[in-house]
Amino acid sequence: MGLMERLLTVVFGGPTNVVRETVEVFRENAEAGAERSAGVQGQAMAQFGAEFVVPRKGAFDRFMDGLNRLPRPALALGTLGLFVSAMVSPLWFSERMQGIALVPEPLWWLLGVIVSFYFGARHQVKAQEFQREIVGTVARVPQVLSNIETIGKLRADSVAVADTGPDATLSIHTVRPNENAALEAWKRQQV
Repeated sequence: MGLMERLLTVVFGGPTNVVRETVEVFRENAEAGAERSAGVQGQAMAQFGAEFVVPRKGAFDRFMDGLNRLPRPALALGTLGLFVSAMVSPLWFSERMQGIALVPEPLWWLLGVIVSFYFGARHQVKAQEFQREIVGTVARVPQVLSNIETIGKLRADSVAVADTGPDATLSIHTVRPNENAALEAWKRQQV
């Protein structure tokens, strides 16, 4: 019994576990990996927290910190505001976009450089594509206005919205009552 016990202890248990050590060659020990990951995350958080240990000395430092946090949310909210204004007042939006279409290309380049520098690694091609898309959108304004006018004529309170015109067959169909299966079933139950 002692020999089998020693053999099984070497293979499956004890300080030297042959099976565990062999498996760990092919697959990471999950517990050890979690400990290493927790250590790395703890060090990163400690380093991040160390940046904010130094108290800000004055109002100017706090003001500059706040100012540095404004551009990204301002651009995001401004872009959402443009979408809303395009839906609420298409003519007002189109007039503003016409003004943007008149901005000279060197000024677009300068704006692109400033935005690229501030946000890092942005491509000037995107700004130029955006300008081309604005011109294309402005070219579609007459069609959009025509569509809005057509949609407005379809409102229930519009004059003659249900007019059938010279179509006699359509006129007959509009005054002839349709069969209503539910109403017919109810009538049968009442008898």
